[in-house]
Amino acid sequence: MTSTPSCPECGRNYLYVSDEVPAGAGFAPNYLPGLGNAMSAAKLTVVVCRDCGLTRFFASPTARSQLAESDRWRKL
Repeated sequence: MTSTPSCPECGRNYLYVSDEVPAGAGFAPNYLPGLGNAMSAAKLTVVVCRDCGLTRFFASPTARSQLAESDRWRKL
C-alpha cells in the first residue's frame, strides 16, 4: 500500500503537482538564476495544497546538479 503525501502545513492530502515549467521566462522573475543555459531557463515543478494554498517549488535534477559550480548560489 502506498502512502499519500500530506501537506506539511495543514496535514491534509490534497496536493496537486504541475508538469515541469521554466523557472523564468520573458518578464517573469528567474527563480533559479544561473542554473539554466543560454537557450532555456532551468525547470521546476510546483506543488500546491488545495486546502491551505501552501505552494512549494522543486528544482529539476538538472538544475540541482549545477548548484555547487554556480557563482550565483552559495551553500548555507
